[in-house]
Amino acid sequence: MTNEARVPAIEITGPMGAVMKFAARKMLGEVPDSLGVMWNNPKVLMDMMGVNRKAEKWHELDKNLGVLANMAAAASVGCSFCLDLNYFMSRSHGLDETKARGVPGWRESVVYTPLERHVMEYAEAMCQTPVAVTDELAATLLDRLGAPALLELTAHIAIMNMSARANIALGIRSQGLAASCGMPPLATGATTADVGSTA
Repeated sequence: MTNEARVPAIEITGPMGAVMKFAARKMLGEVPDSLGVMWNNPKVLMDMMGVNRKAEKWHELDKNLGVLANMAAAASVGCSFCLDLNYFMSRSHGLDETKARGVPGWRESVVYTPLERHVMEYAEAMCQTPVAVTDELAATLLDRLGAPALLELTAHIAIMNMSARANIALGIRSQGLAASCGMPPLATGATTADVGSTA
């Protein structure tokens, strides 16, 4: 990590720890320091990962829209780890790299469709305190996506908001996962805090 987390990482041990490290290396190419931070309470780690694994199986929302929403939420909250991880993972979802890397500055970009813009606007509005989703924006997305996909989109953003805020509170920051595999740097945007080190 670029800075020390507020909770020190510990050694990941035991049979379950070996499985976790193997899975992390397979998915990310390395074991992120954040896994050692979360290993201080394996039950919390497993339950949070379980929610994410279940969410990966949802299928009403287009996966690319889900990735854009997650990245917009991460950028809005300012979680460099979440933004970098989702940028890195965007390849496995087949998202256009130009779109993925431009999310932090999406408002100034011309590469996004109107629907993608509405999805990212919704993500940002959900992450504000208080929540700033308007009736008009919700109605537009309901019309374009349908109720099942809108509920899925909302849940994806809520999960990302939870993860991002937890990472920020714990001092978990980007480890440059995207940069380590040669992905171009992320765009910059006014809504991103400490994201400059992400790629």
